[in-house]
Amino acid sequence: MADDHMQQTSAGDALDRARIGAVRDALADRDAARVHDLLDPLHPADIADLLEQIGPHERRALLSLWGREIDGEILSELDESIREEVIEALAPDVLAEAVRELDSDDVVDILEDLEEPAQERILEALDAEDRVAVEQSLAYPEYTAGRLMQREVVTAPEHWTVGEAIDFLRAEDWLPDQFYHVILADPRMRPVGYVTLGRILSAKRDTRLREIMEDSFRTVEVTAAEGDVAYTFNQYHLISLPVVDGGGRLVGVITIDDAMNVLDEEHEEDILRLAGVGDESSISDGALATAGQRLPWLVVNLFTASLSAVVISLFEGTIAALVALAALMPIVASTGGIAGTQSLAVAVRGLATRSLTAANAPRVIRRELGAGLLNGLGLAVILGLAGALIFSDPKLGAVLGMAMICNQVVAALGGVLVPLTMNRLKLDPALASGTFVTTLTDVMGFFAFLGLATLILL
Repeated sequence: MADDHMQQTSAGDALDRARIGAVRDALADRDAARVHDLLDPLHPADIADLLEQIGPHERRALLSLWGREIDGEILSELDESIREEVIEALAPDVLAEAVRELDSDDVVDILEDLEEPAQERILEALDAEDRVAVEQSLAYPEYTAGRLMQREVVTAPEHWTVGEAIDFLRAEDWLPDQFYHVILADPRMRPVGYVTLGRILSAKRDTRLREIMEDSFRTVEVTAAEGDVAYTFNQYHLISLPVVDGGGRLVGVITIDDAMNVLDEEHEEDILRLAGVGDESSISDGALATAGQRLPWLVVNLFTASLSAVVISLFEGTIAALVALAALMPIVASTGGIAGTQSLAVAVRGLATRSLTAANAPRVIRRELGAGLLNGLGLAVILGLAGALIFSDPKLGAVLGMAMICNQVVAALGGVLVPLTMNRLKLDPALASGTFVTTLTDVMGFFAFLGLATLILL
């Protein structure tokens, strides 16, 4: 039955629990033929996922039995946390063949995350021409268009006809595996436009390429930040983007898959930073590495949380006189923390997608203020009535309601003002905004509730 099930899943090339279990069993039995049968139908991305999901011991066993089948696509799909481990386990000839299959941008992407010895192994495996292209890309600053682009660019003179372009494309064997445009360049190799392959194939052979150029054409400088590149793709719905040097000469092209990878990485980084777990955290990390990434922010939070303790200590007499306050004050603070996190998430996303800018920031701040006030009023009615009924004290209910309104307004404003301030200071808005907003809502929640209780109830 197990074999029948595996045959059914292999038809869809699916990486499911049954297949992973079967691979583990084959590894335990050192059955190389069975491992090959299980992995051969899978997509490189699924094989990369499998390598990430199994443990280090099983990974070493798999590479010893099946390592010669590892290709460039699998290396490219691997999470950077285990990529170096896999590369070190490969035979030199296997590694050489794997990296030679890749375009220059994929090789650069792999090299960026490796230590120098592993980088040298890959560079030595490349042909001389490819090595020069990769080293030139690595010479550009990290996180720029120069690191993101591929050097393999399909160009043609703008005066060519469609027929000449088609004949050229059919005759060349160096073309990249994937490309979407033929870039038109002048005699000085300055790009002047591009034509999609679809238009080339649908036009008559005597049509001039410049007559069917795309309106979406634009270029980006090689030193542009990769975040700006990804924004350009997303904003203008591009599928490729020529890269030029300071003199406007064509040096490479960035394709949509690389731009989308940047967007995914930035979104993932923001989520991890908002949670305070480090922007390189991975499920493949060990316990020690995971603890090392999280402990610094836990320590920071420990110190910021002490501010709440200081505020509470200022009202020790009030709490002693009204013991019920000790049970109720966490409600105000925690509700404010949730509201602050909601506002913060919207603001950080807006800054990341550039929908929140200096131009519309005042309007967004007013919106958050209004939303915080309305939420505060709604919660104040519910909590105020509940407090008055449960403790038979209308004044206590009023204190609860007023404190809730104050903290909801503070939370809403803090959630948008903290990331805006960090962005203005050229700091990553996701880096520590969560800690600051939580501290702000806790401190203000305790202060508002206990302060009002002191004024009204005592």
